[in-house]
Amino acid sequence: MSSFSAHEAKEMKGGGGLSTIALHDEEDGFEMRSRSSKLRGTEADERDMEILGRKQQLNASYSSCIILRHTADHAVQRNFDFISILGFACTLMSTWEITLVTAQFGLINGGTAGLIWGYLITWAGYSLVFASIAEMAAMAPTSGGQYHWVSEFAPRKVQRFLSYITGWISVLGWQTGCASLAFLAGTVIQGLIVINDANYVFQNWHGTLLVIAITVFAIIFNSFLARKLPMVEGIVLIIHLLGFFAVLIALWVLSPRSDPTSVFTEFSNGGGWSTTGTSVMVGLLSPVYALIGSDSAVHMSEEIKDAGVVLPRAMMWAMGLNGLLGFVMLITFCFTLGSIDAALGTETGYPFIQVFFNSTNSNVGTSILTAILIVSLTSACISTVATVSRQTWSFARDQGLPFSSTIAYVMPGWNIPLNAVMITLLVTVLLSLINIGSSVAFNAIGSLAITALLGSYIISISVLILRRARNLPLPARRWTLGRAGIFVNIGAVAFLLVVWIFTLFPIAIPVTPATMNWNCLMFGSAMIFALVYYAVWGRKSYIAPVLLVKRNI
Repeated sequence: MSSFSAHEAKEMKGGGGLSTIALHDEEDGFEMRSRSSKLRGTEADERDMEILGRKQQLNASYSSCIILRHTADHAVQRNFDFISILGFACTLMSTWEITLVTAQFGLINGGTAGLIWGYLITWAGYSLVFASIAEMAAMAPTSGGQYHWVSEFAPRKVQRFLSYITGWISVLGWQTGCASLAFLAGTVIQGLIVINDANYVFQNWHGTLLVIAITVFAIIFNSFLARKLPMVEGIVLIIHLLGFFAVLIALWVLSPRSDPTSVFTEFSNGGGWSTTGTSVMVGLLSPVYALIGSDSAVHMSEEIKDAGVVLPRAMMWAMGLNGLLGFVMLITFCFTLGSIDAALGTETGYPFIQVFFNSTNSNVGTSILTAILIVSLTSACISTVATVSRQTWSFARDQGLPFSSTIAYVMPGWNIPLNAVMITLLVTVLLSLINIGSSVAFNAIGSLAITALLGSYIISISVLILRRARNLPLPARRWTLGRAGIFVNIGAVAFLLVVWIFTLFPIAIPVTPATMNWNCLMFGSAMIFALVYYAVWGRKSYIAPVLLVKRNI
């Protein structure tokens, strides 16, 4: 802190002009230093960044500038603490909301019993997955996440290439996931219009416009209001919890209830599969989608205070809290559903909206309950844009994408990856145009997001297993699975491999253009493009993160 006093400033130049500026700047300096001290990263954060060979680019600012003395105190800020990053992960996952929104897939393949037992299996499997990811995040808390860990833990001969492919898969998963989530929010709005206007006709281009509008809204929060994002996430977490109880109480109080035996034991095979077991596995798409995303906080790690320990704890808390809320809501939904065929045949396109109407017998009541989900899903889009932009920016920082230098540029004064944010908007708008031509093809975007993200998990956890199996040292960390680590990792990969295969299945057979899961074609095409880009440009320009790591300091 400068020893130059306010009294000395007053005496200079007769107490006017420049002296007034000096006095105000000194006072502002005290205020700014007080604010930034709460946000400043810890020594552990600085050491992590030094080990990883990175410089703080996001939220790096000047905390004071006193004109007369021409001094500046450079402060590295970390905007997210435990509560705000927990709110971030919980609102992005929006598990109880998405459990309701995607329930039709599980109702077709599995029925209520398939949904409930499939949810429990998925929750248990994901707990192993995100525990594994949380430990890797504690080892290397970086916005790159999976592709960085692969680069550092994979065998030397394949480090660079495998890391590059993982980076592309992760960017693909999050970019398509953002479009998919905005699509869910937009089509729920359309479903609500159907309830309130009997003359409304569902049009695909209406959904596209809503996707674009919701994404633009999320972009505004991630650009002009980016500094308020941690505070907003804390507020939205409260809405997420209060909304849960509002919907839960309304359904239990107002709805007739089904027989417990039928809810827990009656499976359905609406997809026409050869066995009910296969049908249930295909229907796992619902809980797999609803419970994915706890790792979103990883890509914000360079903005989290004391990330090496706060990040893994927040991930596991988000997984546990959202998993519990989702399971309770799913049980409630299944008990108050009524006829599965009637729910699936609703003109709204979403069985949960029909359940709300059946329970309240009121357009107003249905609108209020549905609006809670719309607010939550839109808030999830805000968090998703933040995650997607950081993931994309990080990979571009290592020259993994076309036009990497432009995408990775951080504009002075903004302290956010603004170009990556705008790329996310562009990608979502372009993907949403698919919906105008074919809603079936666009629905495959959600499945593609899951396939890609699960693929990135499989690769990153597999290289960790290999490293442990070869008894090679792992980086020091403050959050660890201990001796159980390798068993947790193996269980996670076993679960992921089974689920990954079924994300490629169509909803029903025989397969027609209307029931085809175009996910496999899209995923394959994206990987072919990535391989061609690597062969022509990437192998020369891509900087594997392991080359920057200095574990010996």
